[in-house]
Amino acid sequence: MTHTIANRLQAVHARIAQAALRAGRDPATITLVAVTKTHAPALIAEAIAAGVHDLGENRVQEAAAKIAVLAAAHPGLRWHLIGHLQRNKARLAAELFAMIHSVDSLRLAEALSRHVDVGAGRLPILLQVNVSGEASKEGFDLPGGVANQADLAALLPEVERILALPGLEVRGLMTIAPIVADQAQARPVFRALRELRDELARRFPQANWAELSMGMTDDFEAAIAEGATIVRVGRAIFGEREG
Repeated sequence: MTHTIANRLQAVHARIAQAALRAGRDPATITLVAVTKTHAPALIAEAIAAGVHDLGENRVQEAAAKIAVLAAAHPGLRWHLIGHLQRNKARLAAELFAMIHSVDSLRLAEALSRHVDVGAGRLPILLQVNVSGEASKEGFDLPGGVANQADLAALLPEVERILALPGLEVRGLMTIAPIVADQAQARPVFRALRELRDELARRFPQANWAELSMGMTDDFEAAIAEGATIVRVGRAIFGEREG
């Protein structure tokens, strides 16, 4: 078989469906975000032609350039920011993205909220949480998940303040698992995020905690087994990064 983007995308959808069915879940409840970082607009256009609607970028300025090229010919795309966001880019991010997965501090959330035109609707965000404890990972620090009572106690007031911001709509949580030899080893990290989501939903029922953005090319089946509703897949669709 020729390994075109359409072929690869079909294979990824099949893997998502199989993982969902194994977990007793409806594959239609899982959103695939095609991660387009470093890939050229022409390649992204192939994925769009093959049926991709949700696109993920790590950097605001790189996304801005691609959106400028692709938006006119492809209306209705949903762009997701999945990489670390600096506060000085909050205004542009609020304008460009349908959802920001990587809100990792109260100060960033406040900056985003200030730049949202509330009359046009609130900006959907996910709170990025570092439940693995890896120093290299961004996010609110909660190594070990809800069992870490000290860090949970520190996190809860910040979540409460973010939920009160007028420009933002919290939709759930995001995390990045460690690189492991066997994706089953990532399941405790994904499980910890789901358990945190359930705890936050219990404590803050006024918010919509439906989304769990977790799982990438090497581990998204494990993430689906633990409840992922959004998986972020780049290499399995586009091949190795171009830069």
